[in-house]
Amino acid sequence: MIAIASVLVVEALIFVPSATNFRNSWLKDQIEAGRLAALALEAAPSRMVSEELEQDLLESAMVLAVAELYDERRDMILNPGEEICCTRKIVLYDESLDFSEVSDTLATFFAPRDRFLVIRAAGSRPGRVIEIVVDEAGLRGELEDYGRNILVLSLIISVFTGGLIYLMLVMTVVRPIRRVTQSVEQIRDEPGSWKRRLSPTPRADEIGRAQNALSDMEEAVSNAFRQQERLAQLGEAVAKINHDLRNSLATAQLVSDSLSRSEDPRVAKSLPRLERALERAINLASDTLKYGRSSVPDSNIQKVRLFDIAEEAAAEALAAHGEVTFSNEVDLQAEADVDPDHLHRICANLIRNAAEAMEGQGAISIGFDGAALSVADTGPGLPEQARANLFKPFAGSTRRDGTGLGLALSRDLARAMGGDLDLGETGASGTRFVIVLPKGDQDA
Repeated sequence: MIAIASVLVVEALIFVPSATNFRNSWLKDQIEAGRLAALALEAAPSRMVSEELEQDLLESAMVLAVAELYDERRDMILNPGEEICCTRKIVLYDESLDFSEVSDTLATFFAPRDRFLVIRAAGSRPGRVIEIVVDEAGLRGELEDYGRNILVLSLIISVFTGGLIYLMLVMTVVRPIRRVTQSVEQIRDEPGSWKRRLSPTPRADEIGRAQNALSDMEEAVSNAFRQQERLAQLGEAVAKINHDLRNSLATAQLVSDSLSRSEDPRVAKSLPRLERALERAINLASDTLKYGRSSVPDSNIQKVRLFDIAEEAAAEALAAHGEVTFSNEVDLQAEADVDPDHLHRICANLIRNAAEAMEGQGAISIGFDGAALSVADTGPGLPEQARANLFKPFAGSTRRDGTGLGLALSRDLARAMGGDLDLGETGASGTRFVIVLPKGDQDA
């Protein structure tokens, strides 16, 4: 409706000057007709014709009278059939348009019905003025017909233009917004169901950007729900096996206690390491359900020798990777206030990940600079996708069968004891992770 109204307003503004031009054309036609009638009369002998012929000339020219003015005289060329005694209006014809002619055009619609126009224009000879008398009713009727035609044409154009604009708005604005609204309502009502998911659009305007942003958001939410579902499945599986695992570990611990009475020196040397590994495994199984409830086990901060932790973590992580070379560059006397179990798990995860990335070949080293431990390898480096999601569960793994939980868990453990875990550097020559230790008494 706004488009139709706008077109009608524009047409109304155009109508006044176009109607004025139509009026001028009508006046010009009447003048030319009067001139032709006068020329026909001048061609007659002595400019004398019968009354019947004179009336025929007036009727054919559609004028009431024709006169010529010169030297302050009025020479009647064609006399009216009867006396003209009603209201008259003198019109000085000029082909140019001005404001007075616009006002005269509007006044024609409201003029008295019996008014006559006296049109004066340049005559056929220099210094002479031709004067033509016409009934204004003819002009008014033709202007009204012209106005009706313009009105009908304007309505047709308005309806056609409005329809095109409506269809364009429906196709380019209403339908995309409706799809966006339906998709948002779908997210609100059924966050896990994507029956009306938006697909990306090549449109670069605001609506296209909004649709693409919503499509990206839907993809991110969908991935989050899939991740949540996988976490729930993992938690359920861990809960089922947790009890049996703890019983098996308890049995293994009893066996290790019986091995303590063995007199074999090799058993006596390996037994303390086995007991500590079993104890960490039992504690890990006990803490699994806590981690599944988005909590991290409490830290037990104590002063420990960093060299021993690095050595034990490497021995555990590299048990299945005998060809990997390990270098413990931590000073033998270096100590720090940390949770030994947390730090052991962090180092073991990083060393194991490095060995798997190098496919069992290469070198791994651990160093300490007084504030942080660094775990470096000579592997191929991390791909871009892994770097972007490095510490996100189920997203940061570089292996097809990996879950990406190791680094996420290691960072949580580091932060739980007041430190942090970050990627130091990575590239074709290798990767280095930095374990920032808690601020406290540290001896290098």
